[in-house]
Amino acid sequence: MNTAASSVAEAGGIHAEAPLDAMCEGARKLRAAYKRIPGAPLVRQEFGFYCLEQWKEQGMPADVPAHELFRYDPGGKHALGQLGWCEAAFAPGFEPKVLETRGDDCEVVQDSAGRHVLCFKGRRSGFMPEYLDHPVKGMKTWEENVRWRLDPSTPARYADLEQRMTAAKIAAGQGMIITQNLVGGYMYLRSLIGPEDVLYTFHDQPELIHACMTAWFDLADTVLAKHQEHVTIDEIFLAEDICYNHGSLISPDMMHEFLLPYYQQLIANLRARQIDRRRHLYVQIDTDGFANPVIPIYQEIGMDVMSPFEVASGCDVVEIGRQYPELTIYGGIDKRVLAKTKGDIDRMVERILPTMRERGGYIPTCDHGVPEEVPYENYLHYRKRCIELGG
Repeated sequence: MNTAASSVAEAGGIHAEAPLDAMCEGARKLRAAYKRIPGAPLVRQEFGFYCLEQWKEQGMPADVPAHELFRYDPGGKHALGQLGWCEAAFAPGFEPKVLETRGDDCEVVQDSAGRHVLCFKGRRSGFMPEYLDHPVKGMKTWEENVRWRLDPSTPARYADLEQRMTAAKIAAGQGMIITQNLVGGYMYLRSLIGPEDVLYTFHDQPELIHACMTAWFDLADTVLAKHQEHVTIDEIFLAEDICYNHGSLISPDMMHEFLLPYYQQLIANLRARQIDRRRHLYVQIDTDGFANPVIPIYQEIGMDVMSPFEVASGCDVVEIGRQYPELTIYGGIDKRVLAKTKGDIDRMVERILPTMRERGGYIPTCDHGVPEEVPYENYLHYRKRCIELGG
């Protein structure tokens, strides 16, 4: 093997990006989308589903994998995890237990995030439960009940590190985008304090917010450093959910005070530790709601990927794509339209997909999980049109 070929082989996607001919198909397509290559075939994937039981009743074969049934692309991304998603990355978590029975159908449970949740008996996912209580009410409850669960030195966090990093190295060699996904600061604070109480806490107890965010940063930075001893990270993906139907739930000033400094330092540290210093680090923000007003704010930390652009809140990926040509966009397919007629579906995809494919940097998915109101036949038609228009 000559020197150049040997260098590429040794790089393995870690010391240098894997060459195109070594990449798996899913990685090639996804990287083309992330690089916003105009006219590149659109990645075929989906956000998620809340409808599979209904679809089985409507004739969806139970023995055919979804990627075959809907002709999805093979995966192009490898997620490292360990840093939470919709909740804080506690180790250990709170003990899940039933606290109270209410009537014949409901119960109050304590979940692993320490929240008290009203839900149906024996059913805690697939619907929006009612959150009754959260573990942090002030500095005392933070210090006594929560802070120690975020200790970055807890051995359990790294018990399977070698096994996970072996899998990550294999994925890197296949050119997959190595993603460090983690709970974003706002989502994390909301899970600790509660969606309403956290808004008052920003104003009334700013020292508590900063204490919580310091712990968030210390944990994320330590775990990232461990992962970066083994692989080069292509993407940091923050689950934020900071927007509602009219924009951000907190002001730009509050974002600049309580969130962005921690993000900027985390990203700066991540970049400084990269094995491959030349690698572009993609920064993705995930938020429901009307995201348009926060796009410029997150671009201050280097955001260049965003999802999922909820149409019911006013997001239009065609217009956003024109306004922000440097942004890679996931989502923007109106799940409500998928529940209408095939003609409605045609009009939606014919307006979005050709324009966004020509632009580049677009990955069509529903703007959240496909709801149970969407008929199976409608979804099959939608996937057929995605393939016809997306290449």
